[in-house]
Amino acid sequence: MKYLIIVPDGAADEPIEALGGKTPLEAANIPNIDKLGSRGVVGNVSTVPEGMSPGSDVANLSVMGYDPARYHTGRSPLEAASIGIDLADTDVAMRCNLITLSGEGAYEDLIIQDHSSGDITTEEADILVQALNEKFATDKIHLYTGTSYRHALIIKEGETHYDLTPPHDVLGQRAGDNLPKGEGAEFLEKMMRESYEILSQHPVNKDRIARGLNPANSMWVWGLGKKPSLSSFSEKYGLSGAAISAVDLIKGIGICAGLDAIEVPGATGTLTSNFAGKAEAAIKAFSEGKDFIYLHMEAPDECSHQGELEGKIQSMELIDEKIVGPVISWLENSGEDYKVLVLPDHPTPLRIRTHSGAPVPFLLYDSTALQEEDSARTFCEKVGAAGPVFGSGWELADHFFKN
Repeated sequence: MKYLIIVPDGAADEPIEALGGKTPLEAANIPNIDKLGSRGVVGNVSTVPEGMSPGSDVANLSVMGYDPARYHTGRSPLEAASIGIDLADTDVAMRCNLITLSGEGAYEDLIIQDHSSGDITTEEADILVQALNEKFATDKIHLYTGTSYRHALIIKEGETHYDLTPPHDVLGQRAGDNLPKGEGAEFLEKMMRESYEILSQHPVNKDRIARGLNPANSMWVWGLGKKPSLSSFSEKYGLSGAAISAVDLIKGIGICAGLDAIEVPGATGTLTSNFAGKAEAAIKAFSEGKDFIYLHMEAPDECSHQGELEGKIQSMELIDEKIVGPVISWLENSGEDYKVLVLPDHPTPLRIRTHSGAPVPFLLYDSTALQEEDSARTFCEKVGAAGPVFGSGWELADHFFKN
């Protein structure tokens, strides 16, 4: 039996007036996914435990079969694992976004315009991260380059009581209303303020502005935590597996769980991502003996954060055409039984441009237990809400992996 989990990050949404009351999932042309739904089960699942923040760290842990209330120690430590940072038990990791602040005047009056600096390239970002290290690095503080706008700040013998705000949750708001809070957090605020002085005048950003691109003119820290300890996925489910994603967080969860993290050239987490390359990587991993692939696509979430309705619909259509179609075709022709689970990790409604903790639709297809064909059983929020309900992502995962 082969197992495939497909995660279109943030794809779940709300009915939108411009779509005649449909959601982006209902409006998207996704025939390959809907074909699976017509012979599978479509239901609803709560991936974010009550009282926990609906971050991709919490939600993807849940989807992969781990109770976040037990295993979650923060987002950034998982990302740190994906870029090869060996955390000590007393180290504190923080996500360091390179963001775009707009406006004039004091730092606190600037507006948080773009949490991703126009999806800055990793090559450009690395130059900026090194410039920040020249200013801030000590024997206890160091910045590490991740992917695109996503980087890591490691503090030895650090504290975890600070109140830090994800920039994608406060787009369009004043920086000053969302700065680090808590006893001793002043040094983080000072770094962020000084980073603006360094980055706003940096040649990389002057060049980006000249090309009509958003500058990465400030660092923004959030998502702090300490070294995680996940139980082994192979021991938990008796399967060998791999995670495929452009996002360090997802690769980090996989690595901490003992999965292989497969790098795909050109995988960006946006609409320009190498979707076909991800499909090829999944097929190759299956053909080389992997039992399970966790295939994560960030593009719907990024489009939601940017408020791009057409892009969100297009992202689902690209996922359906470039990834689901080829991988399912290979599985169908492989001669092996297989199961497929399709679900967003969380909703990212375009109305609010950030994550929600609401339940998401799931689609479960089992080649050994096909349902009577029903073309109305499509993959969307409305059909999911009328189907079977799972109270948590890890319970759904346990059900999925049960033979």
